[in-house]
Amino acid sequence: MGPTRKPNVCRRLSRRALGFFARDAGVVQRTNLGILRELVCQESTKFKNVWTTHSKSPIAYERGRIYFDNYRCCVSSVASEPKKLYEMPKCSKSEKIEDALLWECPVGEVLPDPSDYKSSLIALTAHNWLLRISATTGRILEKIYLASYCKFRYLSWDTPQEVIAVKSAQNKGSPVARQAGIQQPILLYLAVFQVLPFSLVGVLEINKRIFGNVTDATLSHGILIVMYSSGLVRLYSFQAITEQFMQQKLDLGCACRWGGTTGTVGEAPFGIPCNIKITDSPPLLFEVSSLENAFQIGGHPWHYIITPNKKKQKGVFHICALKDNLLAKNGIQEMECCSLESDWIYFHPDASGRIIHVGPNQVKVLKLNEIENNSSQYQISEDFVILAKRENKNENLVTITASGRVVRKCFNLLDDDPEQETFKIVDYEDELDLLSVVAVTQIDAEGKAHLDFHCNEHGTLLKSIPLVESWDVTYSHEVYFDRDLVLHIEQKPNRVFSCYVYQMVCDPGEEEEILNRSC
Repeated sequence: MGPTRKPNVCRRLSRRALGFFARDAGVVQRTNLGILRELVCQESTKFKNVWTTHSKSPIAYERGRIYFDNYRCCVSSVASEPKKLYEMPKCSKSEKIEDALLWECPVGEVLPDPSDYKSSLIALTAHNWLLRISATTGRILEKIYLASYCKFRYLSWDTPQEVIAVKSAQNKGSPVARQAGIQQPILLYLAVFQVLPFSLVGVLEINKRIFGNVTDATLSHGILIVMYSSGLVRLYSFQAITEQFMQQKLDLGCACRWGGTTGTVGEAPFGIPCNIKITDSPPLLFEVSSLENAFQIGGHPWHYIITPNKKKQKGVFHICALKDNLLAKNGIQEMECCSLESDWIYFHPDASGRIIHVGPNQVKVLKLNEIENNSSQYQISEDFVILAKRENKNENLVTITASGRVVRKCFNLLDDDPEQETFKIVDYEDELDLLSVVAVTQIDAEGKAHLDFHCNEHGTLLKSIPLVESWDVTYSHEVYFDRDLVLHIEQKPNRVFSCYVYQMVCDPGEEEEILNRSC
């Protein structure tokens, strides 16, 4: 991976901080992160491209680890230069990892095995095995065989770091059955597990005979979310469904008799039977209709965001109270922009209850406030706005007719015209409390991007980092800002993936000055 480089000052700072943890871990960690934030935003601090690599398979990043070749190879980005942590043995296509989640040990928990105190990768293979893999060595710590009656494909957190949902591919039925007009009643399965130690909650089937013409379903924070082609979204309590419709409690590793067959739960070939079968309509918690099933819940108190279920309403967002569906004052948010790509909106991940609305040339951070003298209704107001750096210009085309008359034609540029600075990605670094914004401008035939750090409280620009690689707006991009690391993953045509790693480089003198001020 190239010659050895001088250790990064910031990484030395993180290790040095460990000596303070004996006093008060929480206070010291906040102090260290405050120092790190100051170093990151220091004018003299640079972010240097220390490593670039390319791959024919997707590249994934999670908490200081870069994964290649369907999670078979893991590279640590924490060192001054990325280095390989492990490489698992090559496997057949049917055994490859299709999806994965990183689990990190909770602080203060008493766990049954010493290996449980280290991070693990929870991985789903193409042949329906759920694996727990050591995040540092690649050793397989646990194996669970899911089932043979469906193809499991997706992993997601139901409750982050506590409960996972394993979702199957949708059951389309055989070509012969489809041609004959025979519909499969079961759309998909959801297998739900408590994490560390692994324990089975249950396997739920989504049946069209119960839910109707459902097109998709997922699980989030204990809520079963069911979606329909009409735009309808329905919410149900997963706990209530489990209590009412679980046919038999199953325990991993225990003998079980099911459907005339005896086997061990979680071992091949028996796997895990579907033990939650809904036989009647479960109690409905909430339903709403939204364009393309777009639906989000957040805020204090609970509100939700939808787009009215009409195509002409695309780009219009309604913010309503969850308890009574009452539209908030100024709750219709529409960014008046003319662009090829639509704007997007979401609840701020910092748990402040605020809302982030991103367009091609502006980022609005909105807040939800109680209306004075009316505690039953809330209003939306601007907290701050981040604007792209642009020249206010229209393209003027001048032509001269044969008679000498000058004719001027005026064209308004699109708001996401590539020759103007355009926002592409907005994210939040929770540990440093910074908003990160990727802005791109097309210069001649080449796109150039920079990553800006903004104060999360006021929106003030604190730091701007140029990315050295060109940015093609037609490619797919991901940018991660993780403490003192910036990582850019790019997908080019013909499944070529590129990864660019930037490390923070500080001035040693200024680092010592900041440390002395904090002591």
